[in-house]
Amino acid sequence: METGQILDDEGRHRAVSECVRCLYDNAIPGIGFDDEGVCSYCALHDQMDHQYPVGPAGEAMLQEIIDEMKADGKGRDYDCILGVSGGCDSSFLAHEMVKRGLRPLAVHFDNTWNSPIATNNIYTVLDQLDIPLETFVVDNHEYDDIYRAFIESGVRDIEAPTDIGFMGVLYRAAEKHGVRHIVEGHSFRTEGVSPLGWLYMDGRYIREIHRRFGTLPMKTFPNMPFTQFVKWAAFSGIRRHRPLYHLDYHKEQTKQFLTDEYGWEWYGGHHLENRFTAFYHSYFLPQRFGVDQRINELSGRVRSGQLSRPAAKAEFDIPPVINNELLEMVKKRLGYTEERWKELMEAPHRHYSEFPTYKTTFERLRPLFWLLYRLNRVPKTFYVKFCQSRSAIKEIR
Repeated sequence: METGQILDDEGRHRAVSECVRCLYDNAIPGIGFDDEGVCSYCALHDQMDHQYPVGPAGEAMLQEIIDEMKADGKGRDYDCILGVSGGCDSSFLAHEMVKRGLRPLAVHFDNTWNSPIATNNIYTVLDQLDIPLETFVVDNHEYDDIYRAFIESGVRDIEAPTDIGFMGVLYRAAEKHGVRHIVEGHSFRTEGVSPLGWLYMDGRYIREIHRRFGTLPMKTFPNMPFTQFVKWAAFSGIRRHRPLYHLDYHKEQTKQFLTDEYGWEWYGGHHLENRFTAFYHSYFLPQRFGVDQRINELSGRVRSGQLSRPAAKAEFDIPPVINNELLEMVKKRLGYTEERWKELMEAPHRHYSEFPTYKTTFERLRPLFWLLYRLNRVPKTFYVKFCQSRSAIKEIR
């Protein structure tokens, strides 16, 4: 991995291996540094901060989106599809959308690994807001087989099926109900941007990993083949919005608000509302691949001025807490002996590029996806991360 060059106080060049602003260093895939020692992910944050402002300008942009959703929803049962998980972001977004006069249909993808707290949060918030809920439940044996296939494959992207399945369910709900807008609870200011080399996902990747390492038929999983993805994004007129981009959104304040207003309950950490996701973030990535994704959220909050760099570093220096009871539950549910588990955790690492994916197709159709991003059919982060050529991204394996 290349380092950048900055000038010291005496005008001499010296190498830089970590960002002077956030927590990222030169182990982060695709990173670069400017002459001041600020990393390229901070530059991306600033670009998005300018493109998606908060304050009066952001409020005006958000109101324009709200008005469009209301206009397109006339004569229909719902104005938008709202993805919910029981987490902080989607729970607050439910509150915000109703407060602004929208009629959302909440949609939840249940991969059968939900925590009881998250499930209770979904019903607690939606019931009080009188938001109808549709839940898609995948067959638990089939989904466990998909998880086993990813673990057996040696790649790090074992949560890709959940991300793709969730988005697939949202698109299918929008198509079913004739709704043109999907609302997602994501904020780059509080979550950062996960580097491509740390996470890859697409429908072909999931299909191929399962075909090679799975044992059960994939019948209920809501995958996203390329043709369906393009149909939904390009031809169905379905737009994707991230309203939190335009709000002065602070997660700690929001958690307290949701608790006071709705009796919502904190589940212990970002992405920990799902038990397998909690295992993935607290054990699998750090122990198997030496990756601690907390750095994404902490760096995002530092860039946004919500957290000081020293405070973020102090929090990051505390190792992730491994829940041994959760670890044992994962091994038992997936049917692994201690011996086989040890073999898998020590097996050679494999990279998504070793398997068939849509990555080269995304790259080849980059102009199309640029247009779709400009039309709010796909998020900017998708375009930046998935449509760049491999040669343009410094990846780690």
